[in-house]
Amino acid sequence: MHHDIALITTISVALGLALVLGFITVRLRMPALLGYMIAGVLIGPATPGFVADVTLSQQLAEIGVILLMFGVGLHFSLKDLMAVRRIAIFGAVAQILVATTLGAAVAQWWGWSIGASVVFGLALSVASTVVLLRGLESRGLLDSQNGRIAVGWLIVEDLVMVFALVLLPALAGWLGGTPGAATDGHGGGTGETTLLTTVALTLGKVAIFIALMLLGGKRFFPWLLWQVARTGSRELFTLGVIAIAMGIAYFSSIIFGVSFALGAFFAGMVLRESALSHRAAEESLPLRDAFAVLFFVSVGMLFDPAMLIEEPLRVLTVVAIIVFGKTLAAFVLVLLFRYPLNTAFTVSASLAQIGEFSFILAALGASFGLLPEQGQNLIVAGALISIALNPLLFNLVEPAQRWIRGRSRLARFMERTDDPLAELPMTTDLRSLTGHALIVGYGVLGSHIGTQLRRSGMSVVVADIQRERVEQLRAQDIPAVCGDAADEEVLIQAHVARARMLIITVPDTVRTQKMMATAKLLRPEISILVCAENEEVEPLLRKAGATAVFVGERELANNMGDFAVQRLASEAET
Repeated sequence: MHHDIALITTISVALGLALVLGFITVRLRMPALLGYMIAGVLIGPATPGFVADVTLSQQLAEIGVILLMFGVGLHFSLKDLMAVRRIAIFGAVAQILVATTLGAAVAQWWGWSIGASVVFGLALSVASTVVLLRGLESRGLLDSQNGRIAVGWLIVEDLVMVFALVLLPALAGWLGGTPGAATDGHGGGTGETTLLTTVALTLGKVAIFIALMLLGGKRFFPWLLWQVARTGSRELFTLGVIAIAMGIAYFSSIIFGVSFALGAFFAGMVLRESALSHRAAEESLPLRDAFAVLFFVSVGMLFDPAMLIEEPLRVLTVVAIIVFGKTLAAFVLVLLFRYPLNTAFTVSASLAQIGEFSFILAALGASFGLLPEQGQNLIVAGALISIALNPLLFNLVEPAQRWIRGRSRLARFMERTDDPLAELPMTTDLRSLTGHALIVGYGVLGSHIGTQLRRSGMSVVVADIQRERVEQLRAQDIPAVCGDAADEEVLIQAHVARARMLIITVPDTVRTQKMMATAKLLRPEISILVCAENEEVEPLLRKAGATAVFVGERELANNMGDFAVQRLASEAET
């Protein structure tokens, strides 16, 4: 039988080579998607040997974009964003402006058009969701306070890029591109249509689409998914999730002229409202991961390695903007918001790379004739190199902090000790600062513990890294200090030397050890309760001075077991 097997060949070779190179990069302690992109380079038209079908790869990449954005929508949490809204919103927008200005200025210096410069700058300003989340997760920082700030920052970046994807088709003609050149349902204005009218029509369509999704889709699609789930068929449920994602993305593009990416993002958002959202995320994950791999492979296929030899200075300039320019901007912005050094280093290191949104934006810009092929190559080169360097930057966080704090004058300048939230107000009742419980981290766990202790009549003092939370606590007349409790100054300001008990709800072994060392030095008899990441670190924490160590899953199992025993005993008596 003779028939066209280009699709099978492209998928087979792409996934097989991505597996091999992804495995190698992971063993080298680098993100797997770096290996996927290198696989794309090897099977792309710019390198010798087998060449995959570029047209088919781009269509597979479109599916990858839809499922990637669907996943972003599924995990989008307005609650998490609002918890860190001040630093996340203003910090992310300011950092995007700085990075976009740097990228656009360099592109203008190279003689590119205004449109190309804007798209290029925007593409360099947004970090990769995949790299950031996996980088934080691998270091146990995803659920930490610093991790939540970095994720909130990333959410704002993603939202700004979604807005850019909406406006770019409308502005393409004005920026010097070709209106209506894209093939995914975007449409620009005609020669007679003014820029204002074009933008208004585009935003109007998007507003109608969003309203329909939030008012009708928010109820209908979760209901539909629930009906499918009631059949008890796992494959039907998975099919339902993927069909909703693909269907909303496609029909929103056809009917409302919005991008596949925006449609898929809102598909994820409306399904998040369902009680089955976690199952939807879990069931669709394998397919999302598979097409995400194909997406990164297809991006690598667009890269010409010859650029590294022909245009090394331009490549280094792009890498400098990504790794140093926007990283330094984020670092300074975090400090200006009066957050501690540890937060500034963690957030800036997390953002020191670019990824999927950069590629989506670059592809859209190229489809409208805005971004030249060289621009796409430079963006891919910048992504490859910055992703490879990202683990190294994370590894430099601790040495950099030690170096700065070893120079006390520099540390005092950077930590901004004149911060009014960094010390307790003079009006604080001194009686509440003796024999109190000092709680580090006042999230869900810390706030529950604090409420129980206050109900029992014990005074509570809080040390938390989130300024918004400290302000809220002080408004409730609860003594609170803002800062990283791993820094001894923060614990001193929270009067740890007079505390009866130290309760650490932050599951970070290294920082927890520093807190315990400070507490034991200033008050040797203090009781210390610690929340541990897992059972493996429990002996280490006990050796460091913890009175009691609590591991989440084990404590949950103990409580459920105790309840079950008591319930069975009461039933037996009756």
